Order: sequence, then C-alpha cells, then structure tokens
Amino acid sequence: MSTALAHDRETAELEEFLPDPLILDDFSPDERLFSFDQWPSFPRPWQRPFASIAWIARLSFGLVSLVALLSILAAIPVLNLLVIGYLLEAQGRVARTGRLTYCVPLLPLAPRLGSIALGVSLWLLPIVLISDAAADAALIAPASPVAFGWQVAKVTISVGIGIHLLLALARGGTLGTFVRPIKNVRWLIGQLREGTYFQTADFAIRDFIAALRLRHHFWLGLRGYLGTFAWIAIPTALFVALRDVEKPGQILVTLAGGVLLIPTLAWVPWLQCRFAMEQRMSAFLQLRTIREEYRRCPFLFTLAVVILYAVTLPLFFFKVAVPPRDAVFLMTPVFLTLLYPAKIFIAWVYSRAIRREHRTWLIWRWTWRLVLLPLLAIYIFLLFLTPAISAYGRRVLFEHPALLLPAPF
Repeated sequence: MSTALAHDRETAELEEFLPDPLILDDFSPDERLFSFDQWPSFPRPWQRPFASIAWIARLSFGLVSLVALLSILAAIPVLNLLVIGYLLEAQGRVARTGRLTYCVPLLPLAPRLGSIALGVSLWLLPIVLISDAAADAALIAPASPVAFGWQVAKVTISVGIGIHLLLALARGGTLGTFVRPIKNVRWLIGQLREGTYFQTADFAIRDFIAALRLRHHFWLGLRGYLGTFAWIAIPTALFVALRDVEKPGQILVTLAGGVLLIPTLAWVPWLQCRFAMEQRMSAFLQLRTIREEYRRCPFLFTLAVVILYAVTLPLFFFKVAVPPRDAVFLMTPVFLTLLYPAKIFIAWVYSRAIRREHRTWLIWRWTWRLVLLPLLAIYIFLLFLTPAISAYGRRVLFEHPALLLPAPF
C-alpha cells in the first residue's frame, strides 16, 4: 500500500470517529457547556497520582453506569433495540479501526448518566419516606392535625426537591450539583439576572440528548435485528418443525433445519460485524466477502465464534422457569457483561482479517473448519433440547441471544 493510500485511510478513520456532527454543529463553542464526545487521557501516576486515581474511579463509575443503563434498556421491549444498536456501533468502530479504545462509544457520557441516576434516586428517597408516613397518618387519623401536617410536609418537600433536581440537571447533572442545593439557587439567581437561564438550560439538555444519539442507535439496532433475523428465521423454523417423533417427514425437516443452522450460525456473527462496519443492509448479503476474510484468519475466526456461543449457552438454563420481573433486571447485567467482550473480540478479529492481504495455508484453513463444524453441531443439539426444559417452549429457539435481543429472558 502506497504512502498516499495509507494517509487517506488513516484520515478517513480519524474523520469517522470525530464527535458526531449533531453535537458540534448545532451549538457554537461558547454554547457547548459540557463535553460528551471525548474521554480525557490517563494522567501519569508519578506526576499526578491523585488525578490518576480520580481518572480510574471515573472510568469505573462510568462503566458500571453504562452497564446499568444498557441492562435496563435490554429488559424493556422495543427499547432493547437501542442496546442492539449500541453493540453494533461498538463493533463497527473496532472493526473499522482495529483499536479497542473505541469499544465503548458512550463512555464519555456514562459518568454523567450514572451521576444523574444516582442523584435523582437519592433525592427521591425522602419523598418516598414522607409519602409513606403521610399515607399512614391519613389512614390512622384522617382529619387530625398530624395528618394535615404530614400532607403539607409532603407537598412542600416534594416541590423543593423537584426544583432542586431541575436546577441540578440544568447545571449539567454532575454529582456536585446534586449535593449543593444552595449553590444551585445562587446560580439560578445569577442566570435570571443575566437573562441566560433558559438558554443555558436548553443548551445543556440538547447537548446531552444529542450525545446519546438515540435515533442513530435505534435505527441501527432495528436494521441489524431485521437483517440477522432474515438469515436465521428459515433454518430455525425448520429446526422447530418436529412435533411428533413418529412422523418421518417432520424428523427430516428438523434435521435439515439443524444442518442449515450450522453454516448460518458460523457466518451470521461476521455478517453482523460487516453490517456494523458499513452500516448498510447490503452488508448482510456479502457472504462471499466474509468467506474470503475467513481464509486470511481462520484460527481467530473459529475461536471468536466458539467464545460467542460458549458465553451465551449457559443463559438458556435461566429459561427453565419464567423469572419474576426483578430477576430480569438482575440477570441482564450478567448477560451483557458476558456478551459484550465476545462481540468486541469478533470485531477485533474481523479488523485483523480485512487488513491481511494473503490467505493462510489451505490445510490450516480446513483444520479449523473441521474443528468448528462439530462444535456448532453440539451447540445446535443442545439447542434442540432446550424446549424440553424451558418454560417458553419452542419460542426459545427463535431468540438466539448471541445474535438478536441482548437479554437472557
């Protein structure tokens, strides 16, 4: 590759991962009060030890907040398409650049999301406690002065906390804004005197919402879901055809579906990754391209597929019984924690494959094909047994948590 081509390629990669134009172009530099598009570099510990500790703490808090947010969205129908889109966005960035530093697109925004969730939750707790006390007083002595006093206290405190939360959000929603209500009031007075309160609050909210890129992630997730389902729908429908073991026709159809699922499950993760990289539906039709890239990196391709299905197979055991709603929110973070690295590893392997120029040795390629085929056959056989132990019946075979909805239930 010539120097000019290499330079153009590097420039394209850098332009691809500049902050989203919606974030930068809608506001002037003076209007962008909060930065949600860049993560600060790690300070040198021997020069700034406390800053490095704060950086690690912020990173940890951001990752926990992001997993919590994705877990909540993954457990909600329709909104879980946002999670699919986010995973595809992360895969696409890693596949395009080969850099694992791009594997968490919303990381600069995650600490702010966590601080908002934590601050709002803590301030809503007094309202809940006072409301319970007011309800008890109204139940015991409805017309008493004590019950009236509790009602007044509930309204007064609710209004005060509501104003405080609005001001904290208007100032950016950091943890400091939630614990300094007096400063929030002073800030409001200063903004009202200058006549810039509504403009400042509007910029903060719009900048925050724009950084989430909700429409982009939802549309990406919806297309990724439809493209993936189009590949697995027919083989899976054939695979679940068996209802009477005494009918040879149904047995043959089920066997045909299982045979078709082997190559389907082998190639669809890479077609997903290709779609995530190009973000065009036509990427789901580029099977020939995927097969060619497999020839350049067969060992890592095989390893990545095995890891992907290995980390999701145990989750089928949680489908033995219909879990309570609380269990769904508790298990989803575990599922995402297992699935996310496997998805990123697939993207990293794919980035290596597209950068290699030559195929590997023919015997080497077929060796790993012969390793992958029986492993996928075992996985499909285990899938065939899951309806017998699952509370969801045959529907469980259409879920394919490694490829479709990122939730264990």
